[in-house]
Amino acid sequence: MTTTEPRRGFWCECWTQDITEEERPTLRASLDAYSASQADRWVAVTLRTISPALDSDASDLAWAWLSQGRIATRQALLRAEPCTVTITQDQTRITWTIRPATFLPLAHRQGAELPACADDFKPHTPD
Repeated sequence: MTTTEPRRGFWCECWTQDITEEERPTLRASLDAYSASQADRWVAVTLRTISPALDSDASDLAWAWLSQGRIATRQALLRAEPCTVTITQDQTRITWTIRPATFLPLAHRQGAELPACADDFKPHTPD
């Protein structure tokens, strides 16, 4: 969809962190969502997908959010409030964040003449 107007939505991220180490969290995934339902659905689908692999405590937390916490999350998002969902599996903390965002339109590349250096770009190949 091409638009020239800013569009309201939500910026969603999934972070993991080893809680036994003093390292910073690692960003695992991100998503631009254009509705509260799309944003909380992203978390819900992920939790349903990983729940069979979770220990009983983490699975209970996941299903508690899916059955009741999701409603509170959706209501907060509709009020344009940021939300966080966190579960811990063994030594790994998984945190999903959803924040209200305004997405700015980007320049459309079709029909535009790109600079000469654009043809010189070679993607890095893993060793």
